[in-house]
Amino acid sequence: MNPARDRPALRRKLVVLLLALAAIVALAVAWNWSPMRTWLDVDVVVGAIRRVGQSFGLVAAVAGLTLALVLAVPLMFLTLVAVAAYGPLVGPGYVLASALLSAAFSYGIGMLLGREVVERLAGPRVNQLSRRLARRGLLAVVAVRLVPVAPFAVVNMVAGASHIRLRDLLLGSAIGILPGTLGVALFLEQIQEALRNPTPLTFVLVAMTVLLIGLGAWGLRRWMRSVE
Repeated sequence: MNPARDRPALRRKLVVLLLALAAIVALAVAWNWSPMRTWLDVDVVVGAIRRVGQSFGLVAAVAGLTLALVLAVPLMFLTLVAVAAYGPLVGPGYVLASALLSAAFSYGIGMLLGREVVERLAGPRVNQLSRRLARRGLLAVVAVRLVPVAPFAVVNMVAGASHIRLRDLLLGSAIGILPGTLGVALFLEQIQEALRNPTPLTFVLVAMTVLLIGLGAWGLRRWMRSVE
């Protein structure tokens, strides 16, 4: 290979990867804080998922959930609607299957566009950090899933561009999202009631959740610095 000749192609890959990441982040922001948020009405989406499952089969429903995750629809929202649509026993299975399928797909995009870029353009320090993270890949993924510091699809693409193995991403994702998924299954009715008729206690719980996420993000950042 000619390094000088390959460099423009690598830079193009880097630009495409950055654009893809920017698009995913923009979608995540839009789903949460733009008028697009009105499209994520729980009752409407639950009804749509049920109709898809009845008309085209449950495989199609899982495919729809997978596509939604790739397009940065919040995982917790999709967990809620999947459990509401298919029940607390079957719903978590569809969430897990969709999450792992979308993780593998986004990981593939990141690997295709970014792995070579990281290895050849990012420099020795970034490569060294990427390899150190790969050695703790499973724990790193579990930590990021437990503390949602970035959109689900973004984490998957970044993992693909790094040295983290797909096996660690999938297993870590399964471990990391399982507590939240089971929590939704156990407390579905209470969560739905809180969304429809929020009380002062609801806002206190939301504030506590945000605080815990913030503390978790701080702890994760300290741990990442120790890896460096």
